[in-house]
Amino acid sequence: MSKKLYVGNLSYDVADSNLEEMFGEFGAVRSAQVIQDRDTGRSKGFGFVEMEDDGAADQAIRGLNEKDHGGRKLTVNEARPREERSGGSGGGGGGSRGGYGRR
Repeated sequence: MSKKLYVGNLSYDVADSNLEEMFGEFGAVRSAQVIQDRDTGRSKGFGFVEMEDDGAADQAIRGLNEKDHGGRKLTVNEARPREERSGGSGGGGGGSRGGYGRR
């Protein structure tokens, strides 16, 4: 069974391949992804790694959490399930004018 890990406080020059290499020392990595800003393409300073084996994932947490990497202390823990986004107000809209295109 695989386990997904959250990796935070990454320096902004860390790439997917760097994460895969870092975590590969602890076992087989199924996927490694640094999250990037949709508009700029720059790293947001965190990512996710999916390890093929729960034991390897636990070893990676113990081995890398609070370890200095690129002058920053990493945060490594088990990723929480992604929360569903509510339909909400969805942005946009007429504001206080009361309608679209009406003046």
